[in-house]
Amino acid sequence: MNDNVVSVGMVGTSWWADAMHLPALASHAGARTAAICGRNRDNARAMAQAWRIPQVYTDYAAMIDSGGLDAIVISTPNDSHYAIAVKALDAGLHVLCEKPIALSYRQAREMAALANAKGLTTLVPFTYSFMPTARYLKELIAGGYLGAPYHLNMRYYTGYARGGDYIWRLDRKVAGAGVVGDLGSHFLYLAEWFFGEISALTCRLGYSVPRPALDPTGAPYDVLDDSCMLTVEFGSGALGMIHCTAVCYEDSPFGQTHHMEFHGAEGTLYSYTDWDKTQQVKGARLGEGMPRPLPIPAHIWGAARRDTVHNTYRDMFRSEDFMIRGFINSILSGRPLKPDMADGARIQRLISAAQLSHDSGRRVAIDAITE
Repeated sequence: MNDNVVSVGMVGTSWWADAMHLPALASHAGARTAAICGRNRDNARAMAQAWRIPQVYTDYAAMIDSGGLDAIVISTPNDSHYAIAVKALDAGLHVLCEKPIALSYRQAREMAALANAKGLTTLVPFTYSFMPTARYLKELIAGGYLGAPYHLNMRYYTGYARGGDYIWRLDRKVAGAGVVGDLGSHFLYLAEWFFGEISALTCRLGYSVPRPALDPTGAPYDVLDDSCMLTVEFGSGALGMIHCTAVCYEDSPFGQTHHMEFHGAEGTLYSYTDWDKTQQVKGARLGEGMPRPLPIPAHIWGAARRDTVHNTYRDMFRSEDFMIRGFINSILSGRPLKPDMADGARIQRLISAAQLSHDSGRRVAIDAITE
């Protein structure tokens, strides 16, 4: 690093890179986006021009081998994560990798082990854990609001797969896992963040909408799930239900809603986010009657806007010190950062357990997943 500035290479030219990663890097005094890599040179050049990025590549290996980077951000389809991350980690670069981080637990475990051996900073941005409602729920649960946890019920409703078109996120060779990996990874991470490690699970995957038999190249492909239902068992003895679906009609500005319920020996918590104007937490402890609104404290909000959920979302990642801004801060300070590559591998293990449970029609112990 020169002059305490982290030189970053962006791999991927997706809308997410453009909407969240690059604005956050541009606003951080300790970061410089030095290079961008995309399969389509014209797209990469256009994004480089928009964000004043000096170097453009179509080969991530050439970008890494250039020697001018301290860190990379991997914002590409799932099937490329493993190769890019291993190349970058071997080169001594800090890595932010989108989830799911690999196509299998074996790959994810190797990535986490390499990052640990190299002593590098990694981040797997399970986005919703940074939102005010989630951080407030974490604070309340960790502070004993529920007492001993009994069970949770978490539902993620969205509709991006309602049409019958080809979606790479539902193509096994590209994504590795369908909605159970794309959406389920978020809520599996949150479930363990709130209640501790999951020891076993049972899963049923859904295939509601017919898909074309061929991908855009004309090749046959293995269509993945567009919904999932999981029953999870925590090491503490608590139980949980997680339902994630991409075939719901949810007419909110962001096209999704989140519903969460938590019960324990001493109380109850509810959270609802409509991705319009509502992002709320309610709760009641023993003897307090019906659950009532629990205003999210100022220290949780920070400087983020509260008028719409989407504005809060933008601010948390573009101007507050979460996600990529937290990644840069961790590299500069040397302080640990979570969720890291090991957390990403942990969730990959749960995804593999869910797929095995569906395929075998049985309950699966997480420790049984080794590949």
